[in-house]
Amino acid sequence: MIATSSSDDKLARLKALGADHLINYRKTPNWGEVAREITGGRGVDHVVEVGGPATLDQSMVAARVGAHISVIVILTGLGGEVSIVTALIKQLRLQGLIVGNRTQQQDMVKAIDANGMRPIVDKVFPLENIVEAFQYQESNKHFGKICLKM
Repeated sequence: MIATSSSDDKLARLKALGADHLINYRKTPNWGEVAREITGGRGVDHVVEVGGPATLDQSMVAARVGAHISVIVILTGLGGEVSIVTALIKQLRLQGLIVGNRTQQQDMVKAIDANGMRPIVDKVFPLENIVEAFQYQESNKHFGKICLKM
């Protein structure tokens, strides 16, 4: 697995969790090419894209022909330039993912329980500190989930 982050501290934590290769995308703006080099020029099979328009081009560079790119967050905004030519030439599959409905959420929780998965919880805030929780999320210092205790 190749993991990217703008934080060396977060990359160290990802390494401890089992990431094979680490790329600091702030220090390495052409991180897509680096990911391709790591795979011997083939490219990666699946990209989990959280940046959005500002990082999607590098995700497409990193991807192999026929790769799947799951766009799950748009941290860099709603608009921007995307190279459709790259998506066509590489025959990429881009799929946007959003939060599902209540039944899907319940099914996901059951599957997580059945498989023994445990999310990484960064910090828990009491409900009355919800504004502080959102400010913490906005700071981008968190690693894992930010939770509210009710």
